[in-house]
Amino acid sequence: MPDTNTNPMQPGTLPVIGAKTDSSQILAHGRKQAERRGFDRTFIVDVDSHIGETNNWPQVMSFLENDATREAAFTFGGGTGQGAFLNDIPGLQWQSVHGRIPHGSGLKESVAEIGVPREVQLSRRAMDALHLDYQVFFPNGLLFLGMHPVREMEVELATAYNRWIVEHLLPHEPRMKAMLYLPFNSPDATERMVKRFLGAPGVVGFLVTSTRNSPVHANEYMRTYAMLEEAGMPIGFHAHHNWHNEYTKQLNRFMSMHALSFVLSNMVHLTNWVVNGLPERFPKLKPIWIESGLAWVPFLMQRLDHEYLMRRSEAPLLKRLPSEYMREMFYTSQPMEAQNLKLLEGTFEAIGAETQLLYSSDWPHWDFDVPSAIWDLPFLSDTARRNILGLNAAKLFNLEVPARYRAQLTEAAAE
Repeated sequence: MPDTNTNPMQPGTLPVIGAKTDSSQILAHGRKQAERRGFDRTFIVDVDSHIGETNNWPQVMSFLENDATREAAFTFGGGTGQGAFLNDIPGLQWQSVHGRIPHGSGLKESVAEIGVPREVQLSRRAMDALHLDYQVFFPNGLLFLGMHPVREMEVELATAYNRWIVEHLLPHEPRMKAMLYLPFNSPDATERMVKRFLGAPGVVGFLVTSTRNSPVHANEYMRTYAMLEEAGMPIGFHAHHNWHNEYTKQLNRFMSMHALSFVLSNMVHLTNWVVNGLPERFPKLKPIWIESGLAWVPFLMQRLDHEYLMRRSEAPLLKRLPSEYMREMFYTSQPMEAQNLKLLEGTFEAIGAETQLLYSSDWPHWDFDVPSAIWDLPFLSDTARRNILGLNAAKLFNLEVPARYRAQLTEAAAE
């Protein structure tokens, strides 16, 4: 029988979800879970969501600062500029499971409000449905840009995207926050990007997309790290798939690639970060490892500790075990491997989740997690739940906690 529920904010049997289904309807059950758990009394920050910049790519291209590049951009897409200069291969992006999860490849629903960017309206729908106080967002189509064959193009596209975010989106909604894209393949341009946008309203950090072959410990990045440390700005490393190296190209299913590639990219960068002593060189700089899940972290802790204890001479800057440095880093929760709660509890203990884990939804991607994924974990204390869902992020990003939640801070300090 077709669903007769016409109120998109009420849960029930959803109609068939299509590419244009209202996201409030898709998140109706998440909203109901939030209401049942009293999330209107819980401070919640979503540290990883995605903005649909590729759906409005021609507008992003209008922010290109090179006149020749901007003019060339609008020779793409039949003169619209759609898809101009992007290097990701659509045929290898099977996030939507062959169309069975259409919202995963972009929200194409209608919006009505005049004078407010479409992306802001969609973000508000998600925040209202999930009772989010803040939503930190990242690009979507730019996650593979670190593999672009033209370094200068990464810089130009990153600059246009960052300007579009800062000038066009953030002024409309104070709950929306952004970590801006760093063109990491060009160290000098990366440094200039930080200098240019540091202190811009709504910018709470800077982002490196992890699918790239740039070693994070290269000396050319040290000035950038020093600037971020001095400014108290975190640096995030966001994983993505990569079917273009000799290891992952052996995988014959998207499921296999997704399981390994999202983890492998951050494992390599984190290993280089620790072994080359960056936590000692920049002790106040806060790295965040994003969208790799959590199961890999205890494994890498054990593996690096094991190797370090036998070959300390190869990591002369380290004064402690690699795992001790890793336990001071930050991790986002999604996609949280929750099939074995005993293993998950051990993972939370290993990473010091009560102070180091950040709730993230990854909305609107196909495997997003709603806040109840954290709230319902039976082994968490109330303090840990509050910290992971929002208070850890408030400290990390220096976010203002609304007055109605101040009692949480008092209770947490007393425990």
